[in-house]
Amino acid sequence: MRFLKQRNTRWSNTPSGGIMLGFIGAGAMGGAIVRGVIESGLYPASEIFVCGSSPERSIQIATQLGVTSAPTATDLVDAVGDDGIVVIAVKPYAVGSVLDSVRESAIAHNTVIVSVAAGTTLETLASHLTPDQPIIRTMPNVNAAIGQSMTALCAGPAVSQAQFVAVEDVFHAVGEITRITEKDFSTFSALAGCSPAFTFEYIDAMARAGVRNGIPKAQAVKIAAQAVLGSAQMVLVGLEQGLTPASLADSVQSPGGTTVAGVVALEEAGFSAAVVRGVQASVDRDVQMQS
Repeated sequence: MRFLKQRNTRWSNTPSGGIMLGFIGAGAMGGAIVRGVIESGLYPASEIFVCGSSPERSIQIATQLGVTSAPTATDLVDAVGDDGIVVIAVKPYAVGSVLDSVRESAIAHNTVIVSVAAGTTLETLASHLTPDQPIIRTMPNVNAAIGQSMTALCAGPAVSQAQFVAVEDVFHAVGEITRITEKDFSTFSALAGCSPAFTFEYIDAMARAGVRNGIPKAQAVKIAAQAVLGSAQMVLVGLEQGLTPASLADSVQSPGGTTVAGVVALEEAGFSAAVVRGVQASVDRDVQMQS
């Protein structure tokens, strides 16, 4: 499902400069990124290649997305050519075998290998590739499907600044980006990768409260979701003005009013502590998965 979204203006429709882009695996996340880069004007469809689990699947995916298929992962790396960008968008358990299969072609073409696999470190990626291979670890989130992802990136030592910026532009096509150190990936995973599920649960709980008080569920969901969307935008605008989420919350709470009554009830129920515990549980699990 596609949604209307605000256009990104980072590149002002600057073309890709002849650098080809490929995706090994183009399911929900890979497909969302392909659509984003095409819609942004960063890449024309003619400069994007995809490879699926079989030649037949590759053709099917390419037809759906309007790009070019490659029968195998090695064929895709060869088609993308020298200094191209190849996004590995397969399940984490399959990353190693994919990288093993493209190892020789990737170093021959100086391909920038980009992983979107959760819990897959730069060290793990490098262990399947030649030492001088440019590799970048990224983590977009589910909101890439509507162009509103929050994506973190970190690069291996062989990545040039120009290569890093080119990959950042790819992910900026589906939302916002930030560079972080690799040690912070587990925390980022919880804050941006897991939190959409937390937020969906929060919106649904709000909507159930609306239903309890007589508002139909669909209408209550829309009301709650719009309120969350507007509040998030207020926080982002407030950051530019030096305002914190806490100060914005204070500004809504009139003495003796309805909002402060609700906030106090939430805190008495352990709201903030529960959120912190949820985030920490996700961080701990991500660390565990990498060990």
